[in-house]
Amino acid sequence: MEADFTFAVIKPNAVRTGKTGPVLAMINEAGFEISALKMICLTVPQAEAFYQFCQEEPFFESLVEFMSSGPVVAMILRRENANEEFCRLMGDPDPEFSEPGTIRKQYAVNLLMNAIHGSESREDALRESEFFFSEIEKF
Repeated sequence: MEADFTFAVIKPNAVRTGKTGPVLAMINEAGFEISALKMICLTVPQAEAFYQFCQEEPFFESLVEFMSSGPVVAMILRRENANEEFCRLMGDPDPEFSEPGTIRKQYAVNLLMNAIHGSESREDALRESEFFFSEIEKF
């Protein structure tokens, strides 16, 4: 995988309410290349494994329940300064504090159902993309 990539997941609330297309359009319009994409349903054990880094947090159980409540869209995105630029495009995790024009400001319901997950670092992007995509699926 080349240097400038990140990983993202469109969360169940955005998929369920038909926001997948508009979110993907925002990602494309922001100059990202979508190099891998799939829709899947996480089981509870899979959601627990993916979010294991926050298992001590008080919101862990509700996060796992939410992320396994319906389909999600996982993707690998490429662009110069991918992580920084994608964090800017997503907006603050709490939509109340997100800037206008960000994905979360437009499509989030609340802090938990904030429409999209994005990797916070290149290391996280590598680990998270490997969770969802096999080597043959990565471009």
